[in-house]
Amino acid sequence: MSIESAPPLRPFHLAFPVHDLDAARAFYGDLMGCEEGRSDSRWIDFNLYGHQVVTHLDENYAALPVINPVDGEQVPVPHFGVVLTRAEWQALADRLSAAAIRFVIPPTIRFEGQVGEQATMFFQDPSGNALEFKAFASDDQLFAKD
Repeated sequence: MSIESAPPLRPFHLAFPVHDLDAARAFYGDLMGCEEGRSDSRWIDFNLYGHQVVTHLDENYAALPVINPVDGEQVPVPHFGVVLTRAEWQALADRLSAAAIRFVIPPTIRFEGQVGEQATMFFQDPSGNALEFKAFASDDQLFAKD
């Protein structure tokens, strides 16, 4: 099924652990600009580009560093993020750079000149959860094989 023939996308939901809710609120709310939804003393809902991500408190949480080589880079696994428009991706890259975020993989073009060429960047939240945000010149490249 191509993107053009796929039904309209529905919001995605992802819940994951963090070791500090105040740090998560500062990162996802203040830095990333995610609107905060419902919350409790042990979790916070955030609107991440229209998708629901929920940080759940685990004071003992420590992300396990796992990497996988992709196009000459060491990609952290697991990771999550959103496929943005090129303008949204650049605005986020600029905001994170201005905030002196330490990138795992700095904003770059991956698979340059190949099928699936994409702008991408990887960074971590304060609990060590890895995030990737990417953008394609054309969304039809998202699942392209050749």
